[in-house]
Amino acid sequence: MDPLREIASHVWQLPFPVGHVHIVALPDDGYALVDTGILGSAPAVLDALARLGGRPRDLREIVLTHSHLDHTGSAADLVAATGARVLAGALDAPYIRGTAREPRPVLTPAERPLHDGNMARLAADGVQLPPPVRVDTELHDGDTLPEWPEPVHVLHVPGHTPGSIALHLPQSRLLFPGDTIGADPDGRRAVLGPFNVDRETAIASFRRLAALEDVDTVCVPHGGPIVGDARAVLGAATPETDWL
Repeated sequence: MDPLREIASHVWQLPFPVGHVHIVALPDDGYALVDTGILGSAPAVLDALARLGGRPRDLREIVLTHSHLDHTGSAADLVAATGARVLAGALDAPYIRGTAREPRPVLTPAERPLHDGNMARLAADGVQLPPPVRVDTELHDGDTLPEWPEPVHVLHVPGHTPGSIALHLPQSRLLFPGDTIGADPDGRRAVLGPFNVDRETAIASFRRLAALEDVDTVCVPHGGPIVGDARAVLGAATPETDWL
């Protein structure tokens, strides 16, 4: 079965066991990525790009929603293979470049076994920390991405990490929330993403995204995409009580 899932006419999800990658078609036969998966995911990403008709040089942009290893892991390998430019939230850019150490999450009691289990599985699979990668463009709240096929609004949504960002495409009614929002496998229930450096700030960021009006589809990195009734799903969420 082809793992590529078409989310919209110009957006595909490439699912991974840890951290999905999204591919976006750009004008002039180019492509962008939202996140890159763990280290070692680059061959699968390039294969998916080829099946969409793209060559490595057609990958123009890599947008990293935040600094965690399941999102930045293959960025350096993909930059080396494609020459793509890297965009990331300004406050997370030093962690991605390797010039500062990212802060550790403050775990709730319910998050601790999940976090420790995830890290143990990654270690057992030989997953290493991602190498540093350059960040060509530091993104701030209110920025736009001019190379995309429609206006893309950058939202600074701190809490999961200091520099977490989300991408909102009002015309397509799409949202890339990073790890601020997670979902169950069917995309019918939204939850606050776990492992936050500042839980209360993450909840506020969740509520900011849930209040967006022009959203029908949420392309979460963990869980199934929330498709069609996203505002109702987000409105029914209870991030204040998640992971307690």
